[in-house]
Amino acid sequence: MKLSRRRLLHLATGTAALPALLRVAQAQSYPARPVRLIVGFPAGGASDIVARLMAQWLSERLGQQFIVENQPGAGTNIGTAAVVRATADGYSLLYATTANAINATFYGNLDFNFIRDIAPVAGIIRAPLVMEVNPAFPAETVSDFIAYAKANPGQINQASSGIGTPGHLAGELFKMMAGIDMVHVPYRGGAPALADLLAGRVQVFFSVLPDSIAHIRADKLRPLAVTTSTRLEALPNVPTMSDFLPGYEASAWQGVGAPRNTATEIIAKLNKEINAILADQEVKKRVGGVGGVPMPMTAAEFGKFIIVETEKWAKVIKFANIKPE
Repeated sequence: MKLSRRRLLHLATGTAALPALLRVAQAQSYPARPVRLIVGFPAGGASDIVARLMAQWLSERLGQQFIVENQPGAGTNIGTAAVVRATADGYSLLYATTANAINATFYGNLDFNFIRDIAPVAGIIRAPLVMEVNPAFPAETVSDFIAYAKANPGQINQASSGIGTPGHLAGELFKMMAGIDMVHVPYRGGAPALADLLAGRVQVFFSVLPDSIAHIRADKLRPLAVTTSTRLEALPNVPTMSDFLPGYEASAWQGVGAPRNTATEIIAKLNKEINAILADQEVKKRVGGVGGVPMPMTAAEFGKFIIVETEKWAKVIKFANIKPE
């Protein structure tokens, strides 16, 4: 049977449109089975807690189980690599964090490129840090602290929960912008660092808010500034670091990513659902209870945010010559 030229063009157009129609159909039926949400930290930490809340909320909204799978190790690189290698079908997602932006420069031998290999899906929360000192330390403000540090170079010990952690780099960014020198004292986690700050064995700590807010409210620690660009509802009288160092901003953030080449329709569906979750007042309350501030974004905005964060921490890591142990 001889086909007319018009009929051939109709067939060709229909064939070309078929992949797009299949992607739309796939997105409409997604998820059709359980989804893995891979977390690069052990169970029980702040990121794991919020990831499990998000998995629960997504399960309720989308009618399929979102299952948190902890794959800790190598500063979250093991879990990230697992998602990079996964099939790009939306059933393996990464719980992305500040560590991913830091690791892009901190580790020089990664076999993946986070910005290239992980497609941004949605932001979840920012977790502010608090610059705090032992009450015996002779500084009531950030300006006092900088003046003391300049008069006593190398005499202030800055605790952190480990080399390359957000708190460590927040302190290094402070040093870089303030033009001061402090001695970095890394610990294996935030709890021992906080214990030594309370005991006066170290003088300053950039801590995540949930770990230290009870000590601040009990006047056992003195907060000098929060590291986010706006004041916190939980600490309304504590100024921001940018009040003293314009342009300063540092926070531990969390979000969701997927293997590159994941269908844009699936990413858009997840982004829409996550942003709807973050707009819920009860969710805002739960997130605030773990020291977080909701961070709703489009997928494109989250991608730009990740690039900016990666570039910022790259400058700090190179400036301070920070290397893995």
